[in-house]
Amino acid sequence: MPSLRYLASAFAIAMFAITLGGAPLPASAQSFSDVQRKDIETIVRDYLIAHPEVLEEAMAELTKRQSAAEAEKHQAGIAKHANAIFNSPRNVTVGNKDGDVTFVEFFDYNCGYCKRAMLDMMELMKGDPKLKVVLKEFPVLSAGSVEAAQVGVAVRMQDPTGKKYLDFHQKLLTGRGAADKARAMAVAKEVGLDMSRLDKDLASPEIRATLEENMKLAEAMGMNGTPSYVIGKQVVIGAVGVETLKEKIGIARCGKATC
Repeated sequence: MPSLRYLASAFAIAMFAITLGGAPLPASAQSFSDVQRKDIETIVRDYLIAHPEVLEEAMAELTKRQSAAEAEKHQAGIAKHANAIFNSPRNVTVGNKDGDVTFVEFFDYNCGYCKRAMLDMMELMKGDPKLKVVLKEFPVLSAGSVEAAQVGVAVRMQDPTGKKYLDFHQKLLTGRGAADKARAMAVAKEVGLDMSRLDKDLASPEIRATLEENMKLAEAMGMNGTPSYVIGKQVVIGAVGVETLKEKIGIARCGKATC
């Protein structure tokens, strides 16, 4: 006969699964009478009160399984969309364009954390001459974010080298106030873009096509915020800091956090 600890653990995990996912009780549990079920619930309740660490174990196992499922989804998404993620002609590519590791960042010009992430990116490029960096507009925070991203795409369209785009990117992210079309256009003028061509390109279907491509990729990766990254076969969500990003780059490069 299974131990009481085993029954309590199984019951706790089942209760969490039901609560989180709406899973039905197994057939064996459904066969209990109301009196039997009440007795079991009382026994398990008393056991869990006496041994609350069982709940911690159940939650740890649940978190572990969820993390594994999420990582599997990320890897499958990267494998399916690798060409669009790393090599799309709509990408903005800076750093070493022939680098051995590609570092892809999805960002929003109104994301406060993206300002810090931008500094992390610049530090990584400075310290890692083999790093290829790809920037993808992912405007999810506001209408102003969409407007700024549209201008960003137009900047990319007339700057295939990415040099003026990177200047534009840094100035817009670090400027004061909310980013929108007016601010983005002012920054574009400041960095020396052809404003007549910029106005023309803003009406191009390429603007919408680029943002739609980025949105679909982010959805496929399970990204729900900015900044988000794809580094090798890894998806990283949030401004995790330069040291964590270095570790992810190391894993992509040589399979270890430090190569």
